[in-house]
Amino acid sequence: MEKMYKKAIAFLVVGIVIGVFGVLAIGWLQTHSTKKVVVFAGAAAAPVYKEAASLFEGKYGVKVELRLGGSGSVLSAMKIAKIGDVFIPGSPEYLLLADKSGVVNLSQVQAKILAYLVPAIIVQEGNPKNITCLEDLAKPGVRIGIGDPESVCVGLYAKELLEENGLWEAVSPNIEVYAQSCEATAALIPVGAVDAIIGWHVFEVWTPDKADIVWITASKIPKISYIAGAVSAFTEDKASAEKFLDFLASEEVGEIWTKYGYFATEQEAKQHAPNAEIESVG
Repeated sequence: MEKMYKKAIAFLVVGIVIGVFGVLAIGWLQTHSTKKVVVFAGAAAAPVYKEAASLFEGKYGVKVELRLGGSGSVLSAMKIAKIGDVFIPGSPEYLLLADKSGVVNLSQVQAKILAYLVPAIIVQEGNPKNITCLEDLAKPGVRIGIGDPESVCVGLYAKELLEENGLWEAVSPNIEVYAQSCEATAALIPVGAVDAIIGWHVFEVWTPDKADIVWITASKIPKISYIAGAVSAFTEDKASAEKFLDFLASEEVGEIWTKYGYFATEQEAKQHAPNAEIESVG
């Protein structure tokens, strides 16, 4: 009887210990498995973000939720819902808009520049329409696509580029598609929706077997852009948000930026547009 009593006590103690450790384990898993960084970003660097997010999750155990789209669209979504840990638009203009609208506070957090972008003409592989310059985009029968200037950074740059060179009125009748993100703009070429787009130079690298690049005469490019991110004013995990931004700027991810054709420095970008302006975010 005494042996049975001792066994019962032993089983009870073991059960309590297992129960305690089980509760602790569940608590640990809940704390760590649900940790995530929500990133609202312009799709100007969609391939980089997707690869980097996967690496970051594997390295730090923090899930990265990417919400990609036109820079203006994702900014509006953040502003309305008041959510998100990081904002990374495709051009500095939208970062300044985010500061004005309270989505980020650039007086309290520092924007981190990640890569530089140069406007270029992207055409079908082999350039069947023989497009060699901006003026050729006004030729009859040439189908053009650009990003929506109202919500997509590359669309804004495309329209300003044509206006600065006195070509908007001549080219706009040929514009058949106003795409809703950089990713959607780049996709117009490989699917054959248009003959040419005014996009970022990296779009050719995204689908090198289906696209060619026509560099725009340097003196005709009024502005070049850069991708910069900042921790949002809505973040609930500032440390993880900062860690992800630092990771995007690290040497490890730098190899991914290079693989997709992004320029690492202003000097590299200005080789294609030495007199172009670059917006400052301070």
